[in-house]
Amino acid sequence: MLPQYLTRSARFPYLCQKFMAMDSKKASESLTIMTELVLPNDTNLFGNLMGGRLMYWMDIAAALSAHKHCNAPVVTASVDNISFENPIKLGNVVHIEAKITRAFNTSMEVHLKVWGEDLTQQYKYKSNEAYYTFVALDPNRKPRTVPQLVAETDEEKKLFDGALRRRQLRLILGGKMKPDDALELKALFFKD
Repeated sequence: MLPQYLTRSARFPYLCQKFMAMDSKKASESLTIMTELVLPNDTNLFGNLMGGRLMYWMDIAAALSAHKHCNAPVVTASVDNISFENPIKLGNVVHIEAKITRAFNTSMEVHLKVWGEDLTQQYKYKSNEAYYTFVALDPNRKPRTVPQLVAETDEEKKLFDGALRRRQLRLILGGKMKPDDALELKALFFKD
């Protein structure tokens, strides 16, 4: 029910605001933190966590974050820009932080940060970060719409603003978009 004090011209923006509030979620609501201990079965010949095992754990953390955002089953659509900065050693702890950066129609971009922690020496270090994309599915396993994302902090807003450019780049590299149609990317290089 509309409040009586709203004039007819003020009702449309009020309804839009109410609709967006119902169909949107804060980025912080999708925050997922996963912690794992690096065991001998997780390491390579050098005693470092295997990249594939880390990617597996990251995929789980990102899927949980996406599932929290849309309250529906999700599937991994793409993984990009995984950069390994520091190895994580046997016996160290892995901390994976996943959070939605932007929601599109049926897909969501998830940003992941990974830290290693040496509990004996008592220090934490950045290991890597990446972007994953997930698609929400309906009960018939078809893509379904997802709630929009509300970015609140400066970091969330920065990641939100860059997500459209990252998406366009993914679509171009995947052959699903022509470079001429990537207006956000073009705006970076060509000024009017």
